[in-house]
Amino acid sequence: MLWPTGRRNLQLFLSVSDVFKVGIGPSSSHTVGPMVAASRFIKNLNKPSILNEVERIQISLHGSLAFTGKGHGSDHAIILGLLGESPETLDPDSKDKTIKRIQKYKCFKIGKTQKINFDPLKDIIFDYEKDLPGHANAMVFYAFDKHETTLIEKTYYSIGGGFIVNADELENMRNQKEATDNVIVPFPFKNASEMLAMGKSSGLSIAEMKHANELTSCNQDTLESNLDKLWTVMNDCINKGMRTEGTLPGGLKVQRRAKSISEKLVNDQSNEKFAHTVMDWISVYALAVNEENAAGGKIVTAPTNGAAGIVPAVMRYYLDFCPSADNKGIHDFFLVASTIGGLIKYNASISGAEVGCQGEVGSASAMAAAGLVAVLGGSNEQIENAAEIALEHHLGMTCDPIGGLVQVPCIERNAFGAVKAINAASLALKGDGTHIVPLDSAIETMRQTGKDMLTKYKETSQGGLAVNVTEC
Repeated sequence: MLWPTGRRNLQLFLSVSDVFKVGIGPSSSHTVGPMVAASRFIKNLNKPSILNEVERIQISLHGSLAFTGKGHGSDHAIILGLLGESPETLDPDSKDKTIKRIQKYKCFKIGKTQKINFDPLKDIIFDYEKDLPGHANAMVFYAFDKHETTLIEKTYYSIGGGFIVNADELENMRNQKEATDNVIVPFPFKNASEMLAMGKSSGLSIAEMKHANELTSCNQDTLESNLDKLWTVMNDCINKGMRTEGTLPGGLKVQRRAKSISEKLVNDQSNEKFAHTVMDWISVYALAVNEENAAGGKIVTAPTNGAAGIVPAVMRYYLDFCPSADNKGIHDFFLVASTIGGLIKYNASISGAEVGCQGEVGSASAMAAAGLVAVLGGSNEQIENAAEIALEHHLGMTCDPIGGLVQVPCIERNAFGAVKAINAASLALKGDGTHIVPLDSAIETMRQTGKDMLTKYKETSQGGLAVNVTEC
């Protein structure tokens, strides 16, 4: 089958490694994003003509970043980013020591010589009054000289999944003039309808089309290596979560449960086995990941940290309970799931601060459902149907974390999102792909619902469970 050639990418081209990124908990938008923004600011600052004049740095956080930034560790992430740390390479076990050092000495160095005054308690400002127009997750970085004159001022928006853009980049995205519009891919679909049409005309599966698109930016060996790395981090996170016990940080005194539940499942010697035991394992996998995320451990954004447990839980279900499972299936799962995640991000949002938890858990559940159908032999139409079912039944879900922590209700929501994904996949596989609600309509409905949703229900901890449950 010949591929279409010479077609400019109409979709915001998101590779698998864009949708799935190795990072640290507890939040992709509030932890990973600020770390990336801080690192980006320092790189812009690190020019002799500017750097020699810098005396002090200050950062102000706005919108959702202000209201829930402390609970998400945004201030700590900024400190690490200013020191040049990357979410992908950071050792989670070393970060507390580094942060305490900066808090003690109230300064850091850029390069080997340039000392910058920086007191985190004074120079990281949580501005609860001023919202910035671009996005609910906004932060402004300032560099001052010895006379307190502003040398540089940079505004960044954390738009979900660890993605960081400045004001110009955000405007270009919204005008569909993305920075990557010079990328040529063989299958440039920008919505699910075009995806299905291209699949039908080419005779290729969604995984095959996505694979072809990926090879425009890397070779086969690199792609496979990246996919294997992603699964290794995911699986290690599941396993670590299932062997770790204790209380999660933050003050809510939430007890880890994945270890005790998994031990009960393993030790159950009764003759009577229930079908829901499989669901118990799926829930444990998801709980394990999100407990690790809440503890600030290494995870994979999928597509966000708050929803990071759903895709790996369903992938682990595929490996543990589906006889046909193999490594190629894992690769195809990633390819298809990232395709659906890219469509949702491009046409709506994956940011809880922008559209509520429907954009995080709902998107992740749709991605996982689509990936599972693909690796179980479903058609393109069945894949699209599964994604739609999963997304449809998360519409309207608010983001209301108690105490601004990614713990309650976030951890359990991942377990339910994973089970819903498998249910959606099962329903889709038992049909022929024909259904009433197109995936594109569900995505647009999510966008509209998020636009209409009150701000207090969008990751500000000013509504819902966050105000109706007393913190312990």
